Amino acid sequence: MPMHKHLICASALLFALGCAPLCAQQSPAPGSPDQQKQLENWQHTESGKMGKEEPSSQADTPKPQPTSAFANGALTAAGAPTDVDTVPAKFSERNARDDQMITLAYTFKNLSDQERREIAQAIKGEPGTTAFNGDVGTVVPFATELRLVPDALATRVPQAKGFQYLNAGNRVLLISPPTRIVVGVFPTS
Repeated sequence: MPMHKHLICASALLFALGCAPLCAQQSPAPGSPDQQKQLENWQHTESGKMGKEEPSSQADTPKPQPTSAFANGALTAAGAPTDVDTVPAKFSERNARDDQMITLAYTFKNLSDQERREIAQAIKGEPGTTAFNGDVGTVVPFATELRLVPDALATRVPQAKGFQYLNAGNRVLLISPPTRIVVGVFPTS
């Protein structure tokens, strides 16, 4: 037999084998007329219309009791702190206030009262008093001269290192150098 006839026969055999599973798949034989009628009747019931299972096909399982480790974002374990940063602002006044704070001001958010007094007292006597009196988030004009926080203060309160300051009447303002935004306000009295 010539070579091309062998290829044609082999291709025909492969095609027939590939189609065999398709030919074997036939629709199921229709049921008896009684079975057909039962199926049609069931499809008209409430359960059949909704496509739900019959009620007896699944047993009721009791729902587990809710034992949550958190309530309103706070841990429920005995002795756990209740007003922490994970508590959503709608449940914590402190976190609601923090949400209003600009990001740069977070540097001074957790300072102790003693550290706040140290900043105010250390800078109060330094030169650089100005009439500018801004609040946290205010941009200081470029015409206003700023001075770097003294090294002695930066040693005692490391969070103040690298910031600039202004003496503004009875308040000391700490300013972020690249942005010239007031990030801390400390009363001197």
